[in-house]
Amino acid sequence: MKTKTSAVACAVLLLAAAGHAHADEAQSLEALRQTTLGLIQALVQQGFLTQEKADQLVRQAEQKGAAPEVATAKTEKAPIRVPYVPEIVKKQISDQLREEVIAQAKAERWADANAIPEWVDRIKVEGDIRVGLQSDTYGSSNGASATYLAANGQNINEMTDERNRLRMRARLGINAKVTQDLFAALRLTTGSAADALSTSQTLGASGVKSSFALDRAFMRYHDDEGLPWLNVTAGRMPTPWFGTDLVWNENLTLDGIQVQMDPAAKTDQVWRPFVGTGLFALQDIETSTSNQAKSKWLVGLQGGVEWIPDNNKRAKIGLGYYDFQHVSGERNSYNLTTTNNTAPGFRQKGNTLFDIANDGGATSLYALASDYQLVNLTAMLDVSLNDPVHLISTLDYVENIGYDHEKILQRTGLDVARQTTGYMLKFAVGMPSMLLRGDWQASLAYRYLEADAVLDSMTDNDFHLGGTNNKGYVLGMQYALGRNNWISARWLSSNEVSGPPLAVNVLQVYFNAKF
Repeated sequence: MKTKTSAVACAVLLLAAAGHAHADEAQSLEALRQTTLGLIQALVQQGFLTQEKADQLVRQAEQKGAAPEVATAKTEKAPIRVPYVPEIVKKQISDQLREEVIAQAKAERWADANAIPEWVDRIKVEGDIRVGLQSDTYGSSNGASATYLAANGQNINEMTDERNRLRMRARLGINAKVTQDLFAALRLTTGSAADALSTSQTLGASGVKSSFALDRAFMRYHDDEGLPWLNVTAGRMPTPWFGTDLVWNENLTLDGIQVQMDPAAKTDQVWRPFVGTGLFALQDIETSTSNQAKSKWLVGLQGGVEWIPDNNKRAKIGLGYYDFQHVSGERNSYNLTTTNNTAPGFRQKGNTLFDIANDGGATSLYALASDYQLVNLTAMLDVSLNDPVHLISTLDYVENIGYDHEKILQRTGLDVARQTTGYMLKFAVGMPSMLLRGDWQASLAYRYLEADAVLDSMTDNDFHLGGTNNKGYVLGMQYALGRNNWISARWLSSNEVSGPPLAVNVLQVYFNAKF
């Protein structure tokens, strides 16, 4: 804005100076006058001035230029003196004006009619669409919903009859480079506002339009010149930790702030350590005499190292500690509801629950029995077999050290066995991503996740149709039909770890495209 204001001011001054020039200066100043008029017209075309305002400025300048150098006519107050502008001052003003306008024109690209505005280079739009079939089949020994509700308050729908459905997912993101050091991102996605994890929707809803909700909105500060090792992210962001969907669902977003430090960033070091910490709001609660629940938070810390000896192999290992605060339930006093909000706002199935309603059996409200403090170890090895074919091995292990048998007994009155371990081993061979026609990847994974190893509200929502207390394997295959479009297929077969029988098989076949 300063440049625009100075450009207008200088233009008016130059017109005035050109208007009362001496005869020996007339030729050069006439050229300057025409240039200045052209500048004012350019400012009008770019929207900096209206045509009416420009005409007014030109008239004012011409009126000033028509006055003599020294006016001797007197008014009631005092003589008016119109100063003479020396040649050297005119040249300085002209040079400054030209430099400022040329710099602004180059920066904002309005001097070239065919140029693209510079802000376009700072905005990137991306998205993806996935459409396909999901088939859910169940074991013959599965029970009715009442069986699981009676066993542990689990919200499990009837899982006895086969179900086939068409599924669709669409996501649209905008990434913006606000300044050299500040990045902002937004993403919209399909899915249900009541489901914190799924971004897919079942088709065939009697013509009802799909919802499109804000999934991500965050800013990231990164000073590439001064502090290249530091990233600070705030807002609703994707899970910032190095890990797998054993603990963190791939669609999970967290609300808070995270600081990531990579001391070896922008270097060629073989060993590249990293550390990150974050504070995230899980459920905001206004505590009062009638609502004694407390706000729920996640505090996380992860450190590790990445090993990159050459272009053919790399490895990465990370150890994290995640403390989920105030997430366990608290039983209400008799016929009161003051601790109702200690129940989770969203859950899938698997975690050990207890009924916190205390009204003589009139109602039921289930909350978490255990505390959750997770220690999570994740390791990955990527080896190029015959470029571009890679073998990628992943190991993920988690233990909930927040489990305390005595606290759970006191809190719930239940003798809850320790079920706090989870692990996953996965092998993938092929191209790391589907970019070009003919790219492919095959994968095999085995998962084992006990009931209270992680929060069931944050783990994968496809395996076992979501939640914890499951074990089994996943077979996957992808093949690229062209640039940025591919087909994918997965077979997920699982059984319960403990409790009543619950066998679930899921087949997913999708056509994917991204841009």
